[in-house]
Amino acid sequence: MLDAVSLDQLRTFIAAVDEGSFSAASRKLLRSQSVVSESISNLEEQIGVRLFDRSGRYPKLTPAGSAVLGDARSIITSVDLLKARAKGMSAGLEPELSVVIDVFYPIDAITQAAKEFRQHYPGVPLRIYVEALGGAIQPILDGRCSIGIIGSLPVIPDTLTNERLPGIAFFMVAAHDHPLSSYKGKIPKEVLGKHTQIVLTDRSDLSSGREFGVMSPATWRLADLFAKHHFLLNGLGWGGMPMHAVRKDLEDGRLSVLPIEDVPPDGLILPMSVVWQTKSPPGPAGRWFIERLKQTPVCVGKVPKPPVRKKKRNGQ
Repeated sequence: MLDAVSLDQLRTFIAAVDEGSFSAASRKLLRSQSVVSESISNLEEQIGVRLFDRSGRYPKLTPAGSAVLGDARSIITSVDLLKARAKGMSAGLEPELSVVIDVFYPIDAITQAAKEFRQHYPGVPLRIYVEALGGAIQPILDGRCSIGIIGSLPVIPDTLTNERLPGIAFFMVAAHDHPLSSYKGKIPKEVLGKHTQIVLTDRSDLSSGREFGVMSPATWRLADLFAKHHFLLNGLGWGGMPMHAVRKDLEDGRLSVLPIEDVPPDGLILPMSVVWQTKSPPGPAGRWFIERLKQTPVCVGKVPKPPVRKKKRNGQ
């Protein structure tokens, strides 16, 4: 009998719950109350569960009805998503949008774009990967992702097409109690070389044999920006970080911007690009996502002022 349960019965059941009565559900569904009542009675008979207590003026959900309600909503939601996805695919819409993001790109910008993406394309699932260096290109090359947001590699493979995105402000920083933070004046490269530099390492082989932004022969290499951030905060070395990731630390004085020779005082700008396989250009959903990111102003170069540290007086 369960095979005979229809989507129409489930929608009628949900409407009766949401509207608070069979009569209100009938008005919403543009059906007679008797049809609504009969549909729900047939559903109860087919699944062998009493959904409503009808002893009062208005039908009241039974405990079993409350349990079934969640399943009914889940089924209807899944069917609606299936229909939306099928409709989109028939019109050339991607069945899924998979995106790989360079670890330096602001996750807040991606989150905001994703919120708006869900409103525009509710039937298209979004899959996000976060990688560094060549790891942000490899998923595009092997077909795991349809578009990539990259910025760490200056050379893009010939098989990929790219479009420029707003750049990212990038600064060399160290913990407030690191020796380099108290250096007077511009820091020469030879002085930097005496201290450990914390750098990101590539999970892929695409940058093998090449270095990006490495200024010290003494390096500790990490494959995670979160880990690099914590190493810097704990004074284990100095290194480059995107402004959006360390702004609060600079404002609170936990980190300091290092004034390095030949580095602009407003920091470096890390160029960002969106890439895809030339033979597989993005569909409508991917194209929308790209255009949305182009409108995102993520380049912030003004260095926050650290708090003024008061000197302790004698006897205090």
